[in-house]
Amino acid sequence: MQFIDQANIEVEAGKGGDGIVAFRREKYVPAGGPSGGNGGRGGSVIFVAKENLQTLLDFRYNHRFQGENGGRGGPNNCTGANGKDLTVEVPCGTAIYDAESGELLADLIEQNQTFVVAKGGKGGLGNQHFLSNRNRAPEYALPGLPGEIKQLRLELKLLAEVGIIGLPNAGKSTLISALSAARPKIADYPFTTLIPNLGVVRKATGYGTVFADIPGLIEGASGGAGLGHDFLRHIERTRVLLHLIDATSEDVIGEYKTIKKELQDYGRGLAERSLVLALNKIDAVDRESVDLNALAMELNHLSFAPVFLISAVTGAGLQPMLQEIWRLLDELNVVQQVEVLG
Repeated sequence: MQFIDQANIEVEAGKGGDGIVAFRREKYVPAGGPSGGNGGRGGSVIFVAKENLQTLLDFRYNHRFQGENGGRGGPNNCTGANGKDLTVEVPCGTAIYDAESGELLADLIEQNQTFVVAKGGKGGLGNQHFLSNRNRAPEYALPGLPGEIKQLRLELKLLAEVGIIGLPNAGKSTLISALSAARPKIADYPFTTLIPNLGVVRKATGYGTVFADIPGLIEGASGGAGLGHDFLRHIERTRVLLHLIDATSEDVIGEYKTIKKELQDYGRGLAERSLVLALNKIDAVDRESVDLNALAMELNHLSFAPVFLISAVTGAGLQPMLQEIWRLLDELNVVQQVEVLG
């Protein structure tokens, strides 16, 4: 399936039905009065979040969504039928923006969460509504009001608690395949991963946590270089970042600083997110020429974050790293509960 995480669409709610001018014409009613009914309400456009959807692919081919128009009023004070609301399903994690102002209108993250993105127009009033002592036979009615029309930008941001970040070829895809049932494409050249991959990593208790393998960032990603914004957007919702660094790199410290700068430049609190560092591919390092422990200590001093020596291929060091991630998540849960109760 093609992964589409952005789309621009237009939505238009239904127009309200027109009110009508009518008078009672009954054989045994000598003083028949106005009886024109009101128009029905136009149908609204409603977005609803669904867990079974993974991409915004449907919106790539269908750009316009319209609610049903309300029915025209009828004689004998009959109100026109209301237009049917149009329900549009989107993946959980979809942010809805006004394309013209950039305002965030809604952020749908929970199953069956709904948002009325465009309200249907009100029905027009029939002439019976204007009956008064001064006007016993009004001969006018009001048309229905148009429904709202909006230009929208949809953005899908992955719902994952842990985001795996790092430069290309750091081993992110290999790691998520080792930790979960996810099977991303893996090769020995940069930019193998062009779309985010999700995997559920389970504790010994069976409880699962969603990890997201974010495609490789590059220098300048925060300014839009490469697919920077497309990638960085998907770690906005994560609670813990797992920064993977290739231990075989000639400049391990430089790689750490590159990613740190991109997080700081991008903003949105990413640089302050709970962090775990992992030096990957230790199985391929020449231990006689590279002091991994010294590198880990230097990274710890720079980041103030725990550093683990791991191999996604052999599984070395993965369990201690996961234990630290579980600890951080538990700690964040406690803080969140205290904030809610407070």
